[in-house]
Amino acid sequence: MRARLMVVVVLINLVAAAISGAVIIHKARTATEVETAASLAVVEPLVAETLQALQDAPLPGLFRTLSYRFQGLRHVRVTLLDAASQPVAAGPRREGTRRAPHWFAALIAPPAQTHEVPLVLRGARIGTALVTAEPSDEIDEVWGYALALGLTGLALSLAMLAILHVAFGRILSPLAQLAAGLTRLEQQDYDARVDRPDTRELAVIATRFNRLAGVLGAARAANLRLHRRVMTAEEDERRRTALELHDEFGPCLFAMEANSSSIARIAATLDEPARSRLTQRTDDIAAIVTRVQTINRALLNRLRPAGLGQVPLARCLELLVRETARHHPEVAIEGRFEHLESGYGDLVDLTVYRCVQEGLTNALRHAGASRVTVAVAGREGSLRLAVDDDGSGVAADQAERDGEGEGRGLAGMRERVEALGGRLALVPREPGTSLRIVLPAGTPEEEAA
Repeated sequence: MRARLMVVVVLINLVAAAISGAVIIHKARTATEVETAASLAVVEPLVAETLQALQDAPLPGLFRTLSYRFQGLRHVRVTLLDAASQPVAAGPRREGTRRAPHWFAALIAPPAQTHEVPLVLRGARIGTALVTAEPSDEIDEVWGYALALGLTGLALSLAMLAILHVAFGRILSPLAQLAAGLTRLEQQDYDARVDRPDTRELAVIATRFNRLAGVLGAARAANLRLHRRVMTAEEDERRRTALELHDEFGPCLFAMEANSSSIARIAATLDEPARSRLTQRTDDIAAIVTRVQTINRALLNRLRPAGLGQVPLARCLELLVRETARHHPEVAIEGRFEHLESGYGDLVDLTVYRCVQEGLTNALRHAGASRVTVAVAGREGSLRLAVDDDGSGVAADQAERDGEGEGRGLAGMRERVEALGGRLALVPREPGTSLRIVLPAGTPEEEAA
Protein backbone atom coordinates (compact mmCIF):
# COMPACT_ATOMS: atom_id res chain seq x y z
CA MET A 1 0.00 0.00 0.00
CA ARG A 2 2.85 2.35 0.81
CA ALA A 3 4.41 1.65 -2.60
CA ARG A 4 1.11 2.35 -4.35
CA LEU A 5 0.65 5.60 -2.45
CA MET A 6 4.19 6.63 -3.35
CA VAL A 7 3.50 5.84 -7.02
CA VAL A 8 0.36 8.01 -6.87
CA VAL A 9 2.37 10.89 -5.39
CA VAL A 10 5.06 10.49 -8.07
CA LEU A 11 2.42 10.53 -10.80
CA ILE A 12 0.86 13.66 -9.33
CA ASN A 13 4.29 15.32 -9.26
CA LEU A 14 4.93 14.32 -12.87
CA VAL A 15 1.58 15.73 -13.96
CA ALA A 16 2.26 18.93 -12.02
CA ALA A 17 5.74 19.18 -13.57
CA ALA A 18 4.28 18.68 -17.05
CA ILE A 19 1.65 21.36 -16.48
CA SER A 20 4.24 23.74 -15.00
CA GLY A 21 6.58 23.11 -17.94
CA ALA A 22 3.78 23.78 -20.42
CA VAL A 23 2.91 27.04 -18.65
CA ILE A 24 6.57 28.12 -18.53
CA ILE A 25 7.05 27.37 -22.22
CA HIS A 26 3.88 29.25 -23.18
CA LYS A 27 4.79 32.28 -21.09
CA ALA A 28 8.40 32.22 -22.30
CA ARG A 29 7.31 32.00 -25.94
CA THR A 30 5.00 34.98 -25.47
CA ALA A 31 7.68 36.98 -23.67
CA THR A 32 10.26 36.16 -26.36
CA GLU A 33 7.90 37.32 -29.08
CA VAL A 34 7.30 40.59 -27.19
CA GLU A 35 11.02 41.17 -26.58
CA THR A 36 11.90 40.38 -30.19
CA ALA A 37 9.20 42.68 -31.50
CA ALA A 38 10.44 45.46 -29.20
CA SER A 39 14.02 45.00 -30.41
CA LEU A 40 12.88 45.11 -34.04
CA ALA A 41 11.00 48.30 -33.31
CA VAL A 42 14.12 49.96 -31.87
CA VAL A 43 16.24 49.52 -35.01
CA GLU A 44 14.46 52.01 -37.27
CA PRO A 45 14.56 54.99 -34.83
CA LEU A 46 18.20 54.15 -34.06
CA VAL A 47 19.07 54.26 -37.77
CA ALA A 48 17.24 57.56 -38.25
CA GLU A 49 18.93 59.10 -35.23
CA THR A 50 22.39 57.97 -36.32
CA LEU A 51 21.94 59.21 -39.89
CA GLN A 52 20.68 62.56 -38.61
CA ALA A 53 23.69 62.97 -36.35
CA LEU A 54 26.24 61.96 -39.02
CA GLN A 55 25.03 63.90 -42.06
CA ASP A 56 28.54 64.99 -43.10
CA ALA A 57 30.42 61.78 -42.20
CA PRO A 58 31.98 59.66 -44.97
CA LEU A 59 30.17 56.45 -45.87
CA PRO A 60 32.76 54.03 -44.40
CA GLY A 61 32.71 55.85 -41.09
CA LEU A 62 28.93 56.01 -41.16
CA PHE A 63 28.60 52.28 -41.77
CA ARG A 64 31.19 51.60 -39.05
CA THR A 65 29.30 53.76 -36.54
CA LEU A 66 26.02 52.06 -37.36
CA SER A 67 27.64 48.64 -36.90
CA TYR A 68 28.98 49.63 -33.48
CA ARG A 69 25.61 50.93 -32.36
CA PHE A 70 23.75 47.80 -33.57
CA GLN A 71 26.10 45.53 -31.59
CA GLY A 72 24.45 46.65 -28.35
CA LEU A 73 21.01 45.47 -29.43
CA ARG A 74 19.59 42.22 -28.02
CA HIS A 75 17.34 39.71 -29.73
CA VAL A 76 18.16 40.99 -33.24
CA ARG A 77 21.02 40.70 -35.70
CA VAL A 78 21.58 43.61 -38.14
CA THR A 79 23.40 43.22 -41.45
CA LEU A 80 24.37 46.46 -43.30
CA LEU A 81 24.15 46.41 -47.11
CA ASP A 82 25.47 49.14 -49.40
CA ALA A 83 23.61 50.60 -52.37
CA ALA A 84 24.64 47.61 -54.47
CA SER A 85 23.15 45.22 -51.84
CA GLN A 86 26.62 44.01 -50.87
CA PRO A 87 27.27 43.29 -47.16
CA VAL A 88 29.25 46.01 -45.48
CA ALA A 89 29.08 44.85 -41.81
CA ALA A 90 27.14 42.21 -39.91
CA GLY A 91 26.29 41.82 -36.25
CA PRO A 92 27.86 38.86 -34.34
CA ARG A 93 25.94 35.54 -34.30
CA ARG A 94 25.37 34.02 -30.89
CA GLU A 95 24.63 30.38 -31.72
CA GLY A 96 28.06 29.34 -30.49
CA THR A 97 27.39 30.62 -26.96
CA ARG A 98 23.84 29.21 -26.68
CA ARG A 99 23.27 27.32 -23.42
CA ALA A 100 19.73 26.10 -24.07
CA PRO A 101 19.39 22.75 -25.89
CA HIS A 102 18.02 22.84 -29.41
CA TRP A 103 14.76 21.10 -28.51
CA PHE A 104 14.05 23.77 -25.88
CA ALA A 105 14.95 26.55 -28.26
CA ALA A 106 12.63 25.07 -30.88
CA LEU A 107 9.78 25.19 -28.33
CA ILE A 108 10.46 28.78 -27.28
CA ALA A 109 11.67 30.53 -30.42
CA PRO A 110 9.03 32.61 -32.26
CA PRO A 111 8.67 32.38 -36.08
CA ALA A 112 11.68 33.80 -37.98
CA GLN A 113 11.28 37.49 -38.72
CA THR A 114 13.26 39.67 -41.11
CA HIS A 115 12.86 43.43 -41.57
CA GLU A 116 14.58 45.80 -43.99
CA VAL A 117 15.32 49.38 -42.93
CA PRO A 118 16.44 51.65 -45.79
CA LEU A 119 19.47 53.90 -45.14
CA VAL A 120 18.78 57.35 -46.65
CA LEU A 121 21.35 60.14 -46.38
CA ARG A 122 20.67 63.65 -47.81
CA GLY A 123 17.76 62.30 -49.84
CA ALA A 124 19.75 59.48 -51.43
CA ARG A 125 19.57 55.79 -50.44
CA ILE A 126 23.03 54.66 -49.47
CA GLY A 127 22.16 51.13 -48.37
CA THR A 128 19.91 48.88 -46.32
CA ALA A 129 19.90 47.60 -42.72
CA LEU A 130 18.70 43.94 -42.85
CA VAL A 131 17.29 43.13 -39.39
CA THR A 132 16.86 39.43 -38.41
CA ALA A 133 15.24 38.26 -35.19
CA GLU A 134 17.81 36.55 -32.90
CA PRO A 135 16.04 35.52 -29.63
CA SER A 136 18.86 33.28 -28.34
CA ASP A 137 19.62 35.59 -25.40
CA GLU A 138 16.02 35.47 -24.22
CA ILE A 139 15.85 31.70 -24.74
CA ASP A 140 19.04 31.22 -22.69
CA GLU A 141 17.57 33.29 -19.87
CA VAL A 142 14.37 31.26 -19.91
CA TRP A 143 16.35 28.00 -20.00
CA GLY A 144 18.39 29.05 -16.99
CA TYR A 145 15.23 29.99 -15.11
CA ALA A 146 13.48 26.75 -16.09
CA LEU A 147 16.55 24.67 -15.19
CA ALA A 148 16.86 26.29 -11.76
CA LEU A 149 13.12 25.89 -11.15
CA GLY A 150 13.21 22.24 -12.30
CA LEU A 151 16.17 21.34 -10.09
CA THR A 152 14.55 23.08 -7.14
CA GLY A 153 11.27 21.25 -7.79
CA LEU A 154 13.10 17.94 -8.14
CA ALA A 155 14.93 18.45 -4.86
CA LEU A 156 11.69 19.40 -3.11
CA SER A 157 9.89 16.40 -4.64
CA LEU A 158 12.61 14.00 -3.52
CA ALA A 159 12.53 15.47 -0.04
CA MET A 160 8.73 15.21 0.02
CA LEU A 161 8.87 11.58 -1.16
CA ALA A 162 11.37 10.72 1.56
CA ILE A 163 9.17 12.36 4.18
CA LEU A 164 6.06 10.62 2.81
CA HIS A 165 7.87 7.27 2.76
CA VAL A 166 8.60 7.60 6.47
CA ALA A 167 5.15 9.03 7.23
CA PHE A 168 3.30 6.33 5.29
CA GLY A 169 5.41 3.71 7.04
CA ARG A 170 4.35 5.04 10.44
CA ILE A 171 0.73 5.48 9.39
CA LEU A 172 0.44 2.03 7.80
CA SER A 173 2.46 0.11 10.40
CA PRO A 174 -0.78 -0.83 12.24
CA LEU A 175 -1.89 -2.63 9.08
CA ALA A 176 1.29 -4.72 9.15
CA GLN A 177 0.59 -5.54 12.81
CA LEU A 178 -2.99 -6.40 11.87
CA ALA A 179 -1.78 -8.73 9.09
CA ALA A 180 0.61 -10.43 11.52
CA GLY A 181 -2.24 -10.77 14.01
CA LEU A 182 -4.49 -12.34 11.37
CA THR A 183 -1.71 -14.80 10.55
CA ARG A 184 -1.53 -15.77 14.23
CA LEU A 185 -5.31 -16.20 14.29
CA GLU A 186 -5.05 -18.41 11.21
CA GLN A 187 -2.53 -20.50 13.14
CA GLN A 188 -5.08 -20.77 15.99
CA ASP A 189 -3.14 -18.46 18.29
CA TYR A 190 -6.04 -16.61 19.86
CA ASP A 191 -3.82 -14.68 22.27
CA ALA A 192 -2.87 -12.40 19.37
CA ARG A 193 -3.46 -8.71 20.06
CA VAL A 194 -2.55 -5.52 18.20
CA ASP A 195 -1.74 -2.12 19.67
CA ARG A 196 -4.28 0.66 19.31
CA PRO A 197 -2.87 3.19 16.78
CA ASP A 198 -3.38 6.94 16.88
CA THR A 199 -5.34 7.00 13.62
CA ARG A 200 -9.04 6.87 14.48
CA GLU A 201 -10.13 4.61 11.62
CA LEU A 202 -7.30 2.13 12.21
CA ALA A 203 -7.92 2.28 15.95
CA VAL A 204 -11.49 1.06 15.35
CA ILE A 205 -10.18 -1.85 13.29
CA ALA A 206 -7.59 -2.72 15.94
CA THR A 207 -10.19 -2.63 18.69
CA ARG A 208 -12.55 -4.90 16.78
CA PHE A 209 -9.70 -7.26 15.93
CA ASN A 210 -8.78 -7.56 19.60
CA ARG A 211 -12.42 -8.22 20.47
CA LEU A 212 -12.67 -10.84 17.74
CA ALA A 213 -9.51 -12.54 18.96
CA GLY A 214 -10.89 -12.54 22.50
CA VAL A 215 -14.21 -14.00 21.38
CA LEU A 216 -12.46 -16.66 19.30
CA GLY A 217 -10.18 -17.48 22.20
CA ALA A 218 -13.12 -17.81 24.56
CA ALA A 219 -15.00 -19.98 22.05
CA ARG A 220 -11.89 -22.07 21.53
CA ALA A 221 -11.43 -22.53 25.27
CA ALA A 222 -15.11 -23.46 25.68
CA ASN A 223 -14.83 -25.96 22.83
CA LEU A 224 -11.73 -27.49 24.36
CA ARG A 225 -13.42 -27.80 27.75
CA LEU A 226 -16.45 -29.36 26.12
CA HIS A 227 -14.29 -31.70 24.08
CA ARG A 228 -12.37 -32.75 27.18
CA ARG A 229 -15.61 -33.47 28.95
CA VAL A 230 -16.81 -35.50 25.99
CA MET A 231 -13.52 -37.38 25.90
CA THR A 232 -13.69 -37.98 29.65
CA ALA A 233 -17.28 -39.21 29.39
CA GLU A 234 -16.33 -41.38 26.42
CA GLU A 235 -13.38 -42.91 28.25
CA ASP A 236 -15.50 -43.45 31.38
CA GLU A 237 -18.07 -45.26 29.27
CA ARG A 238 -15.33 -47.31 27.63
CA ARG A 239 -13.95 -48.15 31.07
CA ARG A 240 -17.35 -49.24 32.36
CA THR A 241 -18.03 -51.28 29.23
CA ALA A 242 -14.64 -52.94 29.49
CA LEU A 243 -15.22 -53.65 33.17
CA GLU A 244 -18.58 -55.25 32.43
CA LEU A 245 -17.12 -57.35 29.64
CA HIS A 246 -14.32 -58.44 31.91
CA ASP A 247 -16.43 -59.06 35.03
CA GLU A 248 -19.60 -60.39 33.41
CA PHE A 249 -18.78 -61.79 30.03
CA GLY A 250 -15.47 -63.32 31.06
CA PRO A 251 -16.83 -65.52 33.89
CA CYS A 252 -19.66 -66.71 31.66
CA LEU A 253 -17.20 -67.80 29.01
CA PHE A 254 -15.08 -69.50 31.66
CA ALA A 255 -18.15 -71.33 32.96
CA MET A 256 -19.05 -72.43 29.43
CA GLU A 257 -15.51 -73.71 28.95
CA ALA A 258 -15.62 -75.58 32.28
CA ASN A 259 -18.99 -77.13 31.48
CA SER A 260 -17.76 -78.15 28.05
CA SER A 261 -14.79 -79.90 29.65
CA SER A 262 -17.09 -81.61 32.16
CA ILE A 263 -19.39 -82.85 29.40
CA ALA A 264 -16.35 -84.11 27.49
CA ARG A 265 -15.28 -86.14 30.53
CA ILE A 266 -18.77 -87.58 30.92
CA ALA A 267 -18.88 -88.40 27.22
CA ALA A 268 -15.73 -90.41 27.60
CA THR A 269 -17.66 -92.91 29.77
CA LEU A 270 -20.35 -93.49 27.16
CA ASP A 271 -20.41 -96.11 24.45
CA GLU A 272 -20.10 -95.49 20.79
CA PRO A 273 -21.57 -93.87 18.74
CA ALA A 274 -22.94 -91.50 21.41
CA ARG A 275 -19.45 -90.82 22.73
CA SER A 276 -18.08 -89.67 19.36
CA ARG A 277 -21.03 -87.43 18.60
CA LEU A 278 -20.98 -85.86 22.08
CA THR A 279 -17.21 -85.38 21.97
CA GLN A 280 -17.54 -83.62 18.59
CA ARG A 281 -20.16 -81.25 20.04
CA THR A 282 -18.04 -80.45 23.09
CA ASP A 283 -15.03 -79.73 20.85
CA ASP A 284 -17.16 -77.35 18.76
CA ILE A 285 -18.37 -75.59 21.90
CA ALA A 286 -14.78 -75.27 23.17
CA ALA A 287 -13.64 -73.79 19.83
CA ILE A 288 -16.50 -71.27 19.86
CA VAL A 289 -15.69 -70.30 23.45
CA THR A 290 -12.02 -69.83 22.54
CA ARG A 291 -12.99 -67.66 19.56
CA VAL A 292 -15.34 -65.52 21.66
CA GLN A 293 -12.63 -65.15 24.34
CA THR A 294 -10.19 -63.92 21.66
CA ILE A 295 -12.75 -61.41 20.38
CA ASN A 296 -13.50 -60.35 23.95
CA ARG A 297 -9.83 -59.70 24.67
CA ALA A 298 -9.51 -57.65 21.46
CA LEU A 299 -12.59 -55.64 22.42
CA LEU A 300 -11.19 -55.07 25.90
CA ASN A 301 -7.89 -53.90 24.43
CA ARG A 302 -9.64 -51.46 22.08
CA LEU A 303 -11.89 -50.15 24.83
CA ARG A 304 -9.16 -49.92 27.43
CA PRO A 305 -5.53 -50.82 26.65
CA ALA A 306 -4.31 -53.46 29.05
CA GLY A 307 -2.16 -52.13 31.84
CA LEU A 308 -2.58 -48.44 30.94
CA GLY A 309 -2.63 -46.55 34.21
CA GLN A 310 -1.21 -49.50 36.16
CA VAL A 311 2.20 -49.81 34.47
CA PRO A 312 4.48 -47.02 33.16
CA LEU A 313 3.45 -45.38 29.90
CA ALA A 314 6.73 -46.29 28.20
CA ARG A 315 6.16 -49.97 29.02
CA CYS A 316 2.65 -49.89 27.50
CA LEU A 317 4.00 -48.29 24.34
CA GLU A 318 6.79 -50.85 24.11
CA LEU A 319 4.24 -53.67 24.36
CA LEU A 320 2.11 -52.01 21.66
CA VAL A 321 5.08 -51.71 19.28
CA ARG A 322 6.21 -55.25 20.02
CA GLU A 323 2.74 -56.69 19.44
CA THR A 324 2.38 -54.79 16.17
CA ALA A 325 5.80 -56.00 15.01
CA ARG A 326 4.79 -59.58 15.85
CA HIS A 327 1.73 -59.34 13.59
CA HIS A 328 3.77 -57.71 10.76
CA PRO A 329 7.11 -59.53 10.63
CA GLU A 330 7.76 -58.26 7.09
CA VAL A 331 8.06 -54.63 8.37
CA ALA A 332 10.91 -53.30 10.51
CA ILE A 333 9.23 -51.51 13.43
CA GLU A 334 11.35 -49.64 15.97
CA GLY A 335 10.29 -47.79 19.11
CA ARG A 336 12.24 -45.22 21.12
CA PHE A 337 10.76 -43.85 24.35
CA GLU A 338 12.91 -41.41 26.31
CA HIS A 339 12.51 -39.23 29.41
CA LEU A 340 8.93 -40.30 30.04
CA GLU A 341 7.22 -40.20 33.42
CA SER A 342 5.27 -43.21 34.57
CA GLY A 343 2.09 -41.41 33.55
CA TYR A 344 0.66 -38.01 32.67
CA GLY A 345 -2.97 -38.48 33.53
CA ASP A 346 -5.64 -40.66 32.02
CA LEU A 347 -6.49 -38.43 29.04
CA VAL A 348 -2.90 -37.69 28.04
CA ASP A 349 -1.79 -41.32 28.41
CA LEU A 350 -4.75 -42.54 26.37
CA THR A 351 -4.19 -39.90 23.70
CA VAL A 352 -0.52 -40.80 23.33
CA TYR A 353 -1.36 -44.52 23.19
CA ARG A 354 -4.16 -44.04 20.63
CA CYS A 355 -2.02 -41.74 18.45
CA VAL A 356 0.83 -44.25 18.39
CA GLN A 357 -1.66 -47.01 17.62
CA GLU A 358 -3.35 -45.05 14.82
CA GLY A 359 0.00 -43.87 13.41
CA LEU A 360 1.25 -47.45 13.19
CA THR A 361 -2.02 -48.57 11.59
CA ASN A 362 -1.88 -45.85 8.95
CA ALA A 363 1.78 -46.54 8.14
CA LEU A 364 1.19 -50.28 7.78
CA ARG A 365 -2.25 -50.30 6.18
CA HIS A 366 -2.24 -47.24 3.90
CA ALA A 367 1.39 -46.19 3.29
CA GLY A 368 2.77 -49.64 2.47
CA ALA A 369 5.89 -48.87 4.52
CA SER A 370 8.78 -51.30 4.95
CA ARG A 371 10.20 -49.45 7.95
CA VAL A 372 8.40 -47.55 10.71
CA THR A 373 9.99 -45.67 13.61
CA VAL A 374 8.03 -44.52 16.65
CA ALA A 375 9.59 -41.97 19.02
CA VAL A 376 8.01 -40.46 22.13
CA ALA A 377 10.01 -38.13 24.38
CA GLY A 378 9.31 -35.73 27.21
CA ARG A 379 10.94 -32.32 26.75
CA GLU A 380 10.47 -29.03 28.58
CA GLY A 381 6.97 -29.68 29.88
CA SER A 382 5.69 -31.25 26.68
CA LEU A 383 5.38 -34.65 25.07
CA ARG A 384 6.70 -34.96 21.51
CA LEU A 385 5.55 -37.89 19.41
CA ALA A 386 6.77 -38.83 15.93
CA VAL A 387 5.82 -41.75 13.71
CA ASP A 388 8.09 -41.87 10.63
CA ASP A 389 7.65 -44.29 7.73
CA ASP A 390 9.21 -44.82 4.31
CA GLY A 391 5.91 -45.50 2.54
CA SER A 392 4.10 -43.78 -0.30
CA GLY A 393 3.74 -40.53 1.68
CA VAL A 394 1.37 -37.60 1.15
CA ALA A 395 1.54 -34.64 -1.20
CA ALA A 396 2.81 -31.36 0.23
CA ASP A 397 -0.45 -29.53 -0.59
CA GLN A 398 -2.45 -32.27 1.15
CA ALA A 399 -0.28 -31.98 4.25
CA GLU A 400 -0.87 -28.19 4.30
CA ARG A 401 -4.69 -28.41 4.15
CA ASP A 402 -4.83 -28.82 7.93
CA GLY A 403 -7.45 -31.52 8.22
CA GLU A 404 -9.30 -31.35 4.88
CA GLY A 405 -9.90 -34.78 3.42
CA GLU A 406 -8.50 -36.65 6.42
CA GLY A 407 -9.71 -40.11 7.26
CA ARG A 408 -11.68 -40.75 10.40
CA GLY A 409 -8.62 -42.10 12.23
CA LEU A 410 -6.44 -39.04 11.54
CA ALA A 411 -9.36 -36.67 12.17
CA GLY A 412 -10.02 -38.39 15.49
CA MET A 413 -6.36 -38.03 16.44
CA ARG A 414 -6.41 -34.35 15.57
CA GLU A 415 -9.53 -33.79 17.69
CA ARG A 416 -7.99 -35.59 20.66
CA VAL A 417 -4.71 -33.69 20.38
CA GLU A 418 -6.30 -30.27 19.94
CA ALA A 419 -8.73 -30.93 22.81
CA LEU A 420 -5.68 -31.25 25.07
CA GLY A 421 -4.15 -28.05 23.69
CA GLY A 422 -1.65 -29.84 21.44
CA ARG A 423 -0.70 -29.70 17.78
CA LEU A 424 -0.70 -32.37 15.07
CA ALA A 425 0.97 -32.13 11.68
CA LEU A 426 1.68 -34.43 8.74
CA VAL A 427 5.13 -33.63 7.35
CA PRO A 428 6.16 -35.03 3.95
CA ARG A 429 9.62 -36.58 3.92
CA GLU A 430 11.73 -38.35 1.33
CA PRO A 431 10.66 -41.07 1.29
CA GLY A 432 7.45 -41.39 3.29
CA THR A 433 5.61 -39.30 5.85
CA SER A 434 6.22 -38.13 9.40
CA LEU A 435 3.36 -37.73 11.88
CA ARG A 436 4.37 -35.08 14.44
CA ILE A 437 2.40 -34.43 17.63
CA VAL A 438 3.17 -32.09 20.52
CA LEU A 439 1.13 -32.37 23.74
CA PRO A 440 1.36 -30.42 27.00
CA ALA A 441 2.68 -32.83 29.64
CA GLY A 442 0.64 -32.22 32.80
CA THR A 443 1.19 -34.31 35.89
CA PRO A 444 -1.55 -36.67 37.05
CA GLU A 445 -2.48 -34.26 39.81
CA GLU A 446 -2.87 -31.43 37.30
CA GLU A 447 -5.02 -33.61 35.06
CA ALA A 448 -7.21 -34.58 37.94
CA ALA A 449 -7.62 -30.91 38.87
